[in-house]
Amino acid sequence: MKQPNKIKSLLILLVILIAVNFLASEFYSRVDLTQDQRYSLSPAAKEIVANVEQPVIFDVFLEGSFPSEFRRLQNETRQMLEEFSAYNRNIKFNFVDPLEESGDANAIAEEFYKMGMTPARLNVQENGKNSESIIFPWAIANYGDKTVKIPLLKNQIGATDEERVNASVQQLEYALADGLSKLIYPRKKKIAVMRGNGELPDVQIADFVKTIQEYYFMAPFTLDSAAINPKKTLADLKEYDLILEPKPTRAYSENEKYILDQYVMNGGKMLWLAEVTNMENDSLFNDQGTAIALPRNLNLGDYFFSYGVRINPEIVNDLYSAPIVLASGSGQNTRFNPYPWFYSPLTTSPNEHPIINNIEAVKFEYANPIDTLANDINKTILLSSSPKTKLEGVPAQISLNTVGQKPDLNSYNSGEQPLAVLLEGQFKSVYKNRVKPFEIQNHLDKGVDSKMLIVSDGDVIKNDIQGGKAMELGFQRYTGNTYGNKEFLLNSVNYLLDDNGLIDIRSKEINLAFLDKEKTADERSKWQLINIAGPIILLFIFGIAFRFYRKQKYVK
Repeated sequence: MKQPNKIKSLLILLVILIAVNFLASEFYSRVDLTQDQRYSLSPAAKEIVANVEQPVIFDVFLEGSFPSEFRRLQNETRQMLEEFSAYNRNIKFNFVDPLEESGDANAIAEEFYKMGMTPARLNVQENGKNSESIIFPWAIANYGDKTVKIPLLKNQIGATDEERVNASVQQLEYALADGLSKLIYPRKKKIAVMRGNGELPDVQIADFVKTIQEYYFMAPFTLDSAAINPKKTLADLKEYDLILEPKPTRAYSENEKYILDQYVMNGGKMLWLAEVTNMENDSLFNDQGTAIALPRNLNLGDYFFSYGVRINPEIVNDLYSAPIVLASGSGQNTRFNPYPWFYSPLTTSPNEHPIINNIEAVKFEYANPIDTLANDINKTILLSSSPKTKLEGVPAQISLNTVGQKPDLNSYNSGEQPLAVLLEGQFKSVYKNRVKPFEIQNHLDKGVDSKMLIVSDGDVIKNDIQGGKAMELGFQRYTGNTYGNKEFLLNSVNYLLDDNGLIDIRSKEINLAFLDKEKTADERSKWQLINIAGPIILLFIFGIAFRFYRKQKYVK
């Protein structure tokens, strides 16, 4: 009887194990015990991941030997992709060592450059010695015949490796979910890039347009026909979800302003990059090294005033600023050196709005201060100058002779000046109780809910050009700094078009604990001694205690 009972018990146990495994494969739960919930996907990320209907394969180039700080980034990336994969089995990933087959790091780095994936060069300090290391903090996601490149490491000016990794981990879910969304979601909304009022040429906004085209349809739009057929122009403009106005330099006619006004009244969104002074760095490169900053009349004063803001014809001079790069020498002896230039403010963020949360400083040039006026529109100051700011009225002489001169700190007493202001609400028409430039059937004195972002410098969207080709927006090639201009504008467009899901992921706060390098180096020998001698001493104490115990037991 005992043998059949044993077999029966084994069969029952086997059935239970199979049932448990089946249920675990069909119904599973993951528990995130971290305080900041870093491994819990946000609702927006879950929605994107759930919509992956075909296999997506991530190739992550974070494999190999690199400093401990970046092993944290490797581990966090692996764990985040495991979370994606657990939520949807169509998501697969591989970690690849780019240097595994070829040890020539510089040759591999050149290949990554050509593919548009900039490697990171690190100064590694270990055991008191400094060395340089190259890592490739990128991933490539493949979905059918589509491929998208995903940067995993955030560039931060002046940040330590720990700070860069911490910022990168904060944006990890966003970066991966953003890459997925580009692969699986078709473009729907349309953006009009305004032309005809002296805006920046195509090549100078090419990098941002190329970036935003991955999310939305883009097309140039001109208001030239506003003088001939304004009604049709307004009807055509209403087909677009957002207007992008990149640094207009010619004044708007009343017909054009009325078209833009009624576009907003009907719920259209606008992103203005406009300035009311005329000054460019190129104007300084003459024999005298000077230029005159002049006012620029765009005929938009009443337009912005009606919506609750005013761009003042003054230039922001800020001690917290980006350098200007000047050449010295000639021929092969030419050197490009950075110098302090207080007309290029690096902005601060006075709040934690999703548009600006955890982005690098945005670089402005000859920006104007913005006043906010009392009305029913909700206003959010997204970017401002530093507290050490002074304002210079125009006309004003700007000279390179000030480079290297010690500034008068007492004159920098204007405080923080708003440079980018978000407006949200139901706008009042500029032409309420005024004669209309032309008649339309459905004029609105008060609009439906809409949004508008006003940035007081058109150069925020301007990329540099090298060899006739557009460089990455925000990248300064002579210093190697990358500013947050592109990320700021991309977040702004996403927010204005109500694509808040990905932006909400950005607000996630994650804190990583790192070892203190100096303390680690100073106490290295002590902890090595403790780790080696400690277990031996404990084993010796245990042996004596055990011997004493046995002796006492058997003596009795």
